[in-house]
Amino acid sequence: MSKIRITKQFSFETGHALYGYDGKCRNVHGHSYKLSVTVIGTPITDTSHVKLGMVIDFGDLKRIVKEDIEDVFDHATVFNKNTPHIELAKELKDRGHNVILVDYQPTSENMVIDFAERITSRLPEGIKLFSLKLKETETSFAEWYASDNE
Repeated sequence: MSKIRITKQFSFETGHALYGYDGKCRNVHGHSYKLSVTVIGTPITDTSHVKLGMVIDFGDLKRIVKEDIEDVFDHATVFNKNTPHIELAKELKDRGHNVILVDYQPTSENMVIDFAERITSRLPEGIKLFSLKLKETETSFAEWYASDNE
């Protein structure tokens, strides 16, 4: 049976700051991120299966990404927990803001690696993450491919 790739797209708003960066992005700012998630697998051939013909139900993929990425990162501010931004993060948290502290510089490149790990750990057996595309702006994006990371 043929392998098929399916893709679902997601959108969320997230703020961040790049500590030590030599440009404007060292300031706290935000993006309207667009995430494309592509998985690969073989369509279900069991005629008694309710999801006959599907690689994965788009709704199941949506639930995984919503729970592990959208619900976590949407309208949050992301800081590297090992930078002086930790003081700002604490102040924002104390004022009721959604702040995420990560072990990495919150660039699109590092965020897409984080997202790949989160999604991969949740996919059902037989379904593999093929690629991710995280658009920070209309003209700037980072891509992750499983084939590059084997």
